[in-house]
Order: sequence, then C-alpha cells, then structure tokens
Amino acid sequence: MTTYNELAGFRVNYVSSDPTLNSGNEGQVWYNSTTGKLRALVQIKAWAAGGNMGTGRYLLAGAGLQTAGLAISGFTTTNVANTEEYDGVSWSTGGNIGTARRELAGAGLQTAGLAFGGQTTTAVANTEEYDGTSWTGGGNLTTARNRLAGAGTQTVGLAFGGGGPSNATEEYDGSAWTAGGNLGTARLNLAGCGTQTAGLGFGGYTTTYSNATEEYDGSAWTAGGNLIIARSTLAGCGTQTAGLAFGGTTGSVSAATEEYNGISWIASTAMTTARGTLAGCGTQKAGLAFGGSGSSAATEEFTSSIDVTTAAAWASGGNMGTARNYLAGCGTQTAGLAFTGIAGSNSSATEEYDGSAWTAGGNIGTARRYVAGCGTQTAGLAFGGFSTVTTNATEEYNGSAWTGGGNMGTGRRGLGGAGIQTAGLAFGGIVTVMSNATEEYDGSAWTAGGNLGTARRNLAGAGTQTAGLGFGGYTAGPILQNGTEEYDGSSWTAGGNLNTARSALGGAGNQTAGLAFGGLTTTFVTNTEEYNGSSWTTSTAMTTARLGLAGAGTQTAGLGFGGYTTTAVANTEEFTGAFQTPTASILTTS
Repeated sequence: MTTYNELAGFRVNYVSSDPTLNSGNEGQVWYNSTTGKLRALVQIKAWAAGGNMGTGRYLLAGAGLQTAGLAISGFTTTNVANTEEYDGVSWSTGGNIGTARRELAGAGLQTAGLAFGGQTTTAVANTEEYDGTSWTGGGNLTTARNRLAGAGTQTVGLAFGGGGPSNATEEYDGSAWTAGGNLGTARLNLAGCGTQTAGLGFGGYTTTYSNATEEYDGSAWTAGGNLIIARSTLAGCGTQTAGLAFGGTTGSVSAATEEYNGISWIASTAMTTARGTLAGCGTQKAGLAFGGSGSSAATEEFTSSIDVTTAAAWASGGNMGTARNYLAGCGTQTAGLAFTGIAGSNSSATEEYDGSAWTAGGNIGTARRYVAGCGTQTAGLAFGGFSTVTTNATEEYNGSAWTGGGNMGTGRRGLGGAGIQTAGLAFGGIVTVMSNATEEYDGSAWTAGGNLGTARRNLAGAGTQTAGLGFGGYTAGPILQNGTEEYDGSSWTAGGNLNTARSALGGAGNQTAGLAFGGLTTTFVTNTEEYNGSSWTTSTAMTTARLGLAGAGTQTAGLGFGGYTTTAVANTEEFTGAFQTPTASILTTS
C-alpha cells in the first residue's frame, strides 16, 4: 500500500501545536493532538457563485471590495441609473446615479465611490461621487469619453484610455481633473486597478485585441508584462503588484483569469461563466465579478489563498433549555434561533444561541410542531405546522418577540423552508395529501411559486428565495426520498441525489454549498453530506443519531439541535467544514 510520504513526499506529523509553515510546505499534513484535528496546508484558487444583482446589465462600472461592492449604471435595452450594493452575500438597492449611462468607469469604495465618463447618446465627461446613499456631481473630465478604465479613490482618482482610441490620462483630486502622462498604447475597452500613483492598465482594443500592460507611477506609464490572452471588455481589480484580470472578449466571450505579480501574468482558475462587458472590484485574493454579456445578473467571487484545512468534524455545543423534536431553526452557528416543536406536547418555546449557550427568547404565539423556518436570530420567520390542526399561520421574530405575519395560501405541516424574513420560501409538506406547493413571502404576504417536482413531507431546505435547495423527505407509502431540487425564483429543477435517502433530517447552507445531516432511514442516522451545486459527498458523521432535528448556519459552520432518539433531546452539535483557517496566524513568508 502506498503511504502518504511516498505519494506526496511529506509525513503526517503528530504534534501538540500547529507548526510554523511557509508556502513551500504546501501539501504538508499534521495531526494536532491538543485540538484533536487533522490538518493540511493547501492552496485554493476558485470562483464561486454569489448573489445575483437585482438588475442584470452590461457595460456597467464597479467599485469597492468583495464584501462591500458597488455596481454602477450600465445598459439593459437602455441606459440604467441603478446602483446596487453588495455585502458579500446579496445585492441591495442604492441611490440612483444622476446621469444614466453605459461604458463608464468606477473607482473608490462602496461608501466613497467615484463614477466618470461613459455614454448617454454621446460620450460624456460627467463625474459623480457616492457617499453610500446618494450621488452628487463632481468635476467633469477634461475630455469626454466612453469605454475608459479607472483606478484609485474618490479623492485621488485615475482615468485613462477610452473611445477613440485614446491614450489620455487624467488625475482627480476630489474636485477637478488634470492631465497626467499619456498611455504608451492608445486603446479602449481596457481594464484598470491600483492607485493614482501606482496604477495598472491592461488589455483593451486598438485595431485588434491587446495584451499590453502598463504601470503608472503618478506621472508616466511604463510597459509591464503582457497578458497571456489578448482581450477587450475585460474587468480587473487589485493593485499594481497584485492585479487580477478576468473575463472579456477575444472575438468570443472569455472566462480566463490571470494574476499579476508586478512583473508578469500567470494563468489562474477560470470564471464559472464566460462573459465580457462586465465589472469588477476587490483584491487579487478576494475579487468580485458581476454583470456582463447578455444583461447578466450573475455575480462570482474569487478566492486565492494558501490555507490550513481542518478535517470536517462535529463538536458538542451547549444544550437547549427545552428538549424537543420536530422543531424549526434558522440563523448562524454563533447566532442561532430554535422555536416550536414537541416537548411532550406542542411547544411555544424560543431559544437563542450565541455560539456556546442557549438562552430563552420570546414565546411564539401559536405552539406547534412540524413547522418550517428561515431568516436570522433577529429577523426570524416561522410558518405552517400543526397545532390542533394543520395551520397556515406565519409569525415574525424581531430578536425578542413574535408577531403575526400574512397567512400562507395553503396550510401544511412537515414542509421545507429557506430564505429570509422578507424573502421567504415554503415548499412541500402535507395537508391531507402530500403537497408539491411552493410559496414565496415578501415580508407581508405569500404568493404561489413553481411547484416541486416531487410532492413530499419532512424534507429539509436551505438557500434563498431565488436560489433555494430542497432535499430528502418521504412520499406516500412512506417511500424515503434522496431527491434534491433547486429553485431559481420561479421553478424547481432536479439536482444531484443524496447518497442516503432519508426524512426528518436537518439542513443548512445554500444552493451551491448545502449541508444535510441526521434523519431517519429504517433507523435514526448520523449521516452528514455536503452539496457543491451538483452532487452530494459524504462527510463526517454527527455524534448523536436522531430524527426531527433542526439546522442553521452554513456548510462550513453548521448547527444541528434538538431531535429525537428514544426521547426528545436538547443536544446541540456544531459542524466545522474543511478550509476554515486562513494561514495568517501561522504562515510565514518564504
């Protein structure tokens, strides 16, 4: 049998504390006897889906960071004034820009953004400044132009290239633009990043697609290393010595990603969706891509890091005050919410978890079991279930008390839930027969959505109203289900099957990173599985086998609580997935 040392050239060391590592140790594996964790040093470079924009568009501008991004203006079938703000998970509406336009450039941060140039019916010189709420006019560019690139901040900005093609560079001081040094290669539809005194311009179009890279020092541009793939309408982010280029067109749209080290570009992991005319922001290690070809609303997040991965594991958390099963839950691993269930009889108890202990919250108005839930600890949603009859009742939690919300169209129990308090999703369950009904909640009322492919009850749910996940459960018979379905905001489509068919299981995570645990087959199980958006893989088993438990959190930081063994239990378990620990605290440079 081949050993790990023979395969990878490293031994699995047995140590009492994490060693000091450097990037040359990639592939090293060790067991920490103090924490009981098996760990390894690995490099991760990947794009992953983020929340879709509210308005799909192209020829837009971007600014900010991966967890605080800004999407500015752009084009659908007409110029749009929309501004949207990204929080690392989803987009929300910001203040409209004063002049709707396309082919503009952006710079700065989400709370201090800068937009300049672009085209209405002709090229414009307009500059506008964003304060996190609204846009106000700034000093106009000296030269009106579209299809330009930008870099820097709201008070120290940089504009270069554009329609013509142009080699002009301008510098912004927070009120006015002045001429800077000209680009060596005049071009349009290029990308930029960095600062006013350390800028980077790359790609674009002259009379053909360009791979040229230039570096700006605050007064003049000099040639840098060429892109591997010549292209235009690409996006970029980062700094002059740590840049990221992605997307674009070479005659057809591209998904190519490249990383710049201050000297040369190296090929990196391709985007999930090839597209041009997109926007970007962030850093080389944490980039954000959004919008693009075909009025796309898609968002992707880029991560590049050398991380310490810990083998996935469940660990005991603090017990609930009230042991119960067939309860509901929502929130996160460090801010969880448990409510309703069976504790001898229907329970109205609500409890809040802080990452170590549960404390009592306000009781729900209608004691019940077989309820579904979603939302957060301070904005929870409970719907459906069984009191003395199957109910359509909805209640909203504000962090201390429950109040009535709009009733569901169809009362049912044993249903699945996903989303947030103002954008909830209810699906499946049973009335007198198994239901495939889906309903969407807007914070006050439920409306019908697309039906599940398979009517079933006691299934689990995860994700959002526009990217939901339903899995497991059982149909009439009863026949246990391993089916997974994905919801796009209007209809369900089949996903990859669970490895273990089961009902009354717990769920957490999202549509592309789901977590399934516990439940009932012919007996109570500890099985845990992780979903990647297409298939489930087996992960570390729970400590306590049980059914009728609730779940919360994410795939990498999940929470399972309550349930039934031979009696209702109060047990809480915390799941830690792989790739949890950045190496910042233990990784040295090499």
